[in-house]
Amino acid sequence: MKKRLVILGAGESGVGTAILGKKEKFEVFVSDRGIIKENYKDVLKNNEIEWEENQHTESRILNADLVMKSPGIPDTVPLVIKLREKGIPVISEIEFASAFTKAVIIGITGSNGKTTTTMLTHYLISQDGVDVGMAGNIGDSFAQMVAENNHKNYVLEISSFQLDGIVDFKPHIAIITNITPDHLDRYDNKFENYIASKFRIAMNQTEEDYLIYDADDRVITQWLEDHPVKSKLLPFSIEKKIENGAYLKEGNIILNIANEQLTMPTKTLALEGKHNIKNAMAASTAAHLINIRKQTIRRSLESFHGVEHRLEKVLKIFNVQYINDSKATNVNATYYALESMTTPTVWIVGGQDKGNDYGPLLPLVREKVKAVICLGLDNSKIIESFGNIVDIIAETSSMEGAVKMAYKFAERGDTVLLSPACASFDLFEDYEDRGRQFKEEIRKL
Repeated sequence: MKKRLVILGAGESGVGTAILGKKEKFEVFVSDRGIIKENYKDVLKNNEIEWEENQHTESRILNADLVMKSPGIPDTVPLVIKLREKGIPVISEIEFASAFTKAVIIGITGSNGKTTTTMLTHYLISQDGVDVGMAGNIGDSFAQMVAENNHKNYVLEISSFQLDGIVDFKPHIAIITNITPDHLDRYDNKFENYIASKFRIAMNQTEEDYLIYDADDRVITQWLEDHPVKSKLLPFSIEKKIENGAYLKEGNIILNIANEQLTMPTKTLALEGKHNIKNAMAASTAAHLINIRKQTIRRSLESFHGVEHRLEKVLKIFNVQYINDSKATNVNATYYALESMTTPTVWIVGGQDKGNDYGPLLPLVREKVKAVICLGLDNSKIIESFGNIVDIIAETSSMEGAVKMAYKFAERGDTVLLSPACASFDLFEDYEDRGRQFKEEIRKL
């Protein structure tokens, strides 16, 4: 008798899981409380998969053998609680798909930098002609890739929400880029719960596996002191020498693993900023572990130009550089952006606040920011934080207004930086929509 797989949420991960579930002979039913996008409906229809939208019919869900829920659905919703009370496993797409592949998996998590590190790692590996897929919290569904391609290697960007739904998932190489307070509303407003969620990436690793991490991040190092893991530790640092891992010396990244050494000058990196030196260290370490050639790693670091919506140089108009950092949805990400600014900056900030503490940004704002443009429905916290230290502070609730203000405030040699430090959902569909609108309005100037 077929096992019944119920999927909650018909987005990228849900539909991908449905395709893999059908291939693996599950009886599949997809349920979405909202409206399913037409392109996903077409996929479900073409694969003859049952689905419903605008509701969750409990009689068709509570009889499941296994449930995969979208990472956007909290564990606290009544339906998920009922499923668990009945003893029905509720897992993530990452957990489900990993059971059907024998590929080498590189799993990457962290509060910031994980998208850049994921794309860079994938780039380093693919440039050596190695068969590798990229999925998870970025791009295509991991489950659909396993169903249709089943690459020999995968680089997965994995959010804390996805890690919350794992049971047996085990990456051969895990990377934790950093951990700063984020999404605390999903973790009972307890930072330690969020930290524990991130470290689930290593919970099933053995002595044969690797954990790459930022040795300058006190949150990570303290957790490892208190909660030892089984995997081999490979730290990276820009502050101190590392015996087995990566570190910075006289303007060079030194990769030193098991007495093999690789030296890469930071001045040739295509990506700018201290945080991207760390991303390069993490990605290079992972690539080295799967035997990517040294010359490929060096050459690829020089040619990789980064991620859309992350410190993306859009246009220079009348000698003013416009930079799209819409992916900066928390304070720590914006800290990195402001830290990398080298000219007077007009800063566009704001959106849906996630309990932000803007304190760490104050020294950078004093030093680098000449004007603040608040882009959100409620800007009171931002105005209160920065109103006394910046000469110009303005408010708007549209991207058109923000860009026009920035054009007015900026002078030759300045930078206009969209780095919101907030979620986008008050005015935009997501951070990508926010970034695209920013670029569109700049091109109209």
